[in-house]
Amino acid sequence: MKKRSKSGVRCFTRWSRKGYGAFASLGKVVKIGVLSLSMSIITLNAKSASAQPDTVRLLREMEIEALQVTAERLNPTRGVVTPTAVYSRDTLGIAPQQTIEGVLRLNPAIDVRERGGKGVQADISLRGGTYDQTMVLLNGIDFTDARTGHQSHSLPVDIDIIGSIDIIEGLTGIGAYAGAVNMVTTPLRPNYMRTEISGGAYGYLYSNISGAITRNGLSVLAAGSVRRSDGYIENTDFNNSNLFTRITYTSSSAGLFDMQAGYQRRDFGSNGFYSLSFPDQFEHTETALASVKWNRSFGRFTLNANASYRKNNDRYELYRGGKGAPEGWTPNYHTTDNAGASISAAFRWAAGETSAGADYRYHHIYSNVLGDLLTHPIRVPGADAFYTHEKGRNIFNGWLSHRVRLGGTSLAGSANLAGSPYGTFPSWSLSVTQQITKGWSADANATRSMRLPTFTDLYYTNATHIGNPDLKPEHAMTYRVGTRYHAGRFQAALSGYYRHGRDIIDYVQTETPEGMKWKSTQLTELDTYGIEMQASYRGRRILRHITVSYGWMSSSKAAADHITKYALDYMKHKAAVECGIDIGKGFAAEVTASWYCRNNTPDTAYAPYWLLDARLSWSRGVFSVYAEATNLLDTKYYDFVGLIQPPRWITAGVVLTI
Repeated sequence: MKKRSKSGVRCFTRWSRKGYGAFASLGKVVKIGVLSLSMSIITLNAKSASAQPDTVRLLREMEIEALQVTAERLNPTRGVVTPTAVYSRDTLGIAPQQTIEGVLRLNPAIDVRERGGKGVQADISLRGGTYDQTMVLLNGIDFTDARTGHQSHSLPVDIDIIGSIDIIEGLTGIGAYAGAVNMVTTPLRPNYMRTEISGGAYGYLYSNISGAITRNGLSVLAAGSVRRSDGYIENTDFNNSNLFTRITYTSSSAGLFDMQAGYQRRDFGSNGFYSLSFPDQFEHTETALASVKWNRSFGRFTLNANASYRKNNDRYELYRGGKGAPEGWTPNYHTTDNAGASISAAFRWAAGETSAGADYRYHHIYSNVLGDLLTHPIRVPGADAFYTHEKGRNIFNGWLSHRVRLGGTSLAGSANLAGSPYGTFPSWSLSVTQQITKGWSADANATRSMRLPTFTDLYYTNATHIGNPDLKPEHAMTYRVGTRYHAGRFQAALSGYYRHGRDIIDYVQTETPEGMKWKSTQLTELDTYGIEMQASYRGRRILRHITVSYGWMSSSKAAADHITKYALDYMKHKAAVECGIDIGKGFAAEVTASWYCRNNTPDTAYAPYWLLDARLSWSRGVFSVYAEATNLLDTKYYDFVGLIQPPRWITAGVVLTI
């Protein structure tokens, strides 16, 4: 990062995934020459946004280097913990992972469990939590699916427009039981167009186009893609498409407007995805989402507001196309609506920064299997079927937080009161960071959090599972300590955590007149603890970068005599090495090696395994070509018992960026 200052004004020309990227903590007026799409302004003074005579020359110098802001503080926020960087395009711009899931899989804090390949369907969990206990954010907006965490990661974005991915800890209130994953879209540069075409084994084809235009405070990012394959085994074919746009407009008088909208369509064969007894499963999903954010500063006072909407349609076929289905069988149809709005205010004064806000969310589902019985069924659009059930719920959060810096110590606290059909629930979060030396800091935080049962937890009943409409919210108390060090091009981090969960929802084996079934039950307390470590170095010449990471985790439950489905099925060990090499004459190579060891239970028997991925590319000017292979060693491995993951998968492609 380059930095120049004049008359107490701090001006930045480059940003990276560092702590100082969250410039709200500077307590200074910040002037920005070019605003990227990912920017959320908390402390930008409205008066300072106009070009004063003594800063005009400096701002013009900054524009020459085309400022790209990739650090974003969650805005507005119920939490007080600084986000932890998981991915930065600057570091892994050509990594041999074509999907967001492939990138997330390498992080020691995240457990990605895929069904199929190339991001067809994935469950994302944090530090021993389940996919239902993890909040999923896109540009700071909560788009977590209320029906099931299986759908939360169905976002209409590809890795090429993702500038960064963060883990958000310390979010109070409803939703982020184990934490949140925030994906931030940013353009490659202010004005560009990029197109990519690739193909490979198993009938794989991928085409993508994206671009951005920046003019006079208005920035537009747009992208679209199609990804398909015949499948690596029978009935694992897929055909998926994404459309996405993000528009920001900044004005010294009106403030910052940040809008996004997207659409995703997925059709995929689901051989054994949700039950190994049924190889002919199939799923069709459509997801549409949109949001708008506004931010305006008035001296030391800042106002924030946002509104969002997400709709997900799902058709799940136990028998694809009805082939071999018993008489009277119909697919499962669901349509889920999530709507939300929030408003918050922040005030900077001598004692720090004080914020307060409130948000509201509405969850609703129409289904032919989930919810309360409808008096009058509603026809499913475009299908010879009816929605026979529905359910809705309202959720409120109100919060107050404060941040203060005392010398080398930063303190923050947040208190939250949440309301839902299950009553009111107080929660809180505390964080302290100590700057020990110039490049060395230590931090600690504690958070009380919760999450509501999903509609699937409450109502899903079939031949092997039993729902439970009497479930209550889950609660957690999480503690984490860590330290960070950076010196020049080297940085390292070490942390440990402990989480006590109660009223944990899990499927428990239960004897019924029809035999043993999995019943959604609430009887388990769960203690989870672990450590994470990571070190990286960014080189200047041949070695572009290298990152080494490791994570270890263990969990124990109070109800040890019950056989549960998810509580003890977690990633116990994970290690990864990522390396980028500049070969010369336009050639570059990226290699990632990772080792995984899951915890085994009486019902699971996972063998440890290695994965090796590699990519070789050549670039000249606006043109580049590449060849890559995932699972280069052709390892036989499973994210779920009995559901084999793709073997070696080789692809090649061309990219044109102008």
